[in-house]
Amino acid sequence: MGWFNGLTERGRSASIYIETCLTKGWMVVLGGFLLVVLLTTSWSNEYIQSFLIDGFDGGNSVRWHNRHGSEPQGTPITLSCPTTSAQPAACSSPNSIAPSPAPSSVDAKSKCSSIPTPSCPDFFRYIHEDLKPWINTGITKEMVESARQHANVNFRLAIIGGRVYLEQYSRAFQTRDVFTIWGILQLVNRYPGRVPDLEIMFNCDDPPAIKADDFRTTPPPPLFRYCKDGATLDIVFPDWSFWGWPEVNLKPWEQFLEEIGDESRKLKWKNREPYAYWKGNSGVAWTRGDLMRCNISNGEEYNARLFSQNWEAEQKNGFRSSNMAKQCTYRYKIYIEGRSWSVSEKYILACNSPMLLVTTPFNDFFTRGLVPGRHYWPIRPDKKCKSIKYAVNWGNRHQREAQKMGRAGSLFTREELSMENVYDYMLHLLTAYAKLLRYKPTVPEKAKEICMESMACSETGLIKEFLLDSMVKSTYDFEPCLMPPPFKTGELDAIARKKDEYLRKVALREDGLMP
Repeated sequence: MGWFNGLTERGRSASIYIETCLTKGWMVVLGGFLLVVLLTTSWSNEYIQSFLIDGFDGGNSVRWHNRHGSEPQGTPITLSCPTTSAQPAACSSPNSIAPSPAPSSVDAKSKCSSIPTPSCPDFFRYIHEDLKPWINTGITKEMVESARQHANVNFRLAIIGGRVYLEQYSRAFQTRDVFTIWGILQLVNRYPGRVPDLEIMFNCDDPPAIKADDFRTTPPPPLFRYCKDGATLDIVFPDWSFWGWPEVNLKPWEQFLEEIGDESRKLKWKNREPYAYWKGNSGVAWTRGDLMRCNISNGEEYNARLFSQNWEAEQKNGFRSSNMAKQCTYRYKIYIEGRSWSVSEKYILACNSPMLLVTTPFNDFFTRGLVPGRHYWPIRPDKKCKSIKYAVNWGNRHQREAQKMGRAGSLFTREELSMENVYDYMLHLLTAYAKLLRYKPTVPEKAKEICMESMACSETGLIKEFLLDSMVKSTYDFEPCLMPPPFKTGELDAIARKKDEYLRKVALREDGLMP
């Protein structure tokens, strides 16, 4: 009945909206809006359906991207750097922008001229799950500070009165910490006055660290990072590359989506190479080295074309052969984990080619919303070559269904994973986290205030270019999307059973045990 609660919340929101805008013309529009709400309420259904094995026909498409029709005209945000490098960049005002008016102060005319706030994508429901370990105990200052006893914490970040303060414990690999912190600054600027006072501990490594078995009788330390698995309690947060990854020349997410959209349209799917493609660092993990056995160069045809990427050499070569936006020339793209989760997943998914996902226990914040058979084809990690060969043969024989999967994955990245939703996920997560704090956050003793000027003005090269390119241009004067309700008892188990059943059927077909 989780969908019913969600309908109740959205119905309540729509009712308020009707009271505000009760005119004949608006009732027609609202009638259509309520019909869409009714058609899109069953959050769990897409986990149960599959268009490859169970005959799923595509269903209704719910669009989130650009949900208000045009970019809202908020307060412009500017960056003021000193005229000379000798002058230090100062944080003169709270993030250099005026606070937005409170929602209650927006006049009725303004309310009636905008579209009602839509619901967030389904994967936002996992915010409730990530914070569940503290739902009864709350989060104390001692819990927050104890994170350093259990993991390598890179930084402690506090937001107090709309200003951001940082205590750096250790530098992360490359610029992961820089672009993660930059993303939080953009959130504070996008939603001025909306991010509550809080402090968080953040680890920028790949593998999750807070093991559930270590905290059976005591609350775990709340530690933010990019991924988790079923045995860990880390709080997942959008990764740094949404704002850019200069060390591998990956542009900020919005720019990348535009570029890969242009590139993927240049070559129709049916004209692409009829094989599965992967290119990356094959030495970072055993499983990637094992994947390379499936290459045609090893003497057997597994329908895979695999290439090892030497990033050090590629940097010296000016990234001439590593542009991921230009790697949409194969019908299928392989995703495989690295040391745990890999940041490459969203880029592979965006290519309009079906993603062949080597099954992994690790998830980041959005991959929990991906459905096997709809957004990707599962590959068995212990039988990679056989699975890849079967998947490619199947897709080449069922091209309509394969193209539908490629489009579904690509559409997911453009709509459900738009930057608009990335920022809303961050806001909802941090707001819910702050409500659990059982103390009043203050500026840490060794922390320093940071702002866009202090971070970006002294940088050079691609780092500065990507920081400036990913900077929000104005405040966002609409409400964030509406949070869906928590999972009800048994819902997650039902989703897991359906997913396992789908993977089992695919394996049986690969082994010739099921028609």
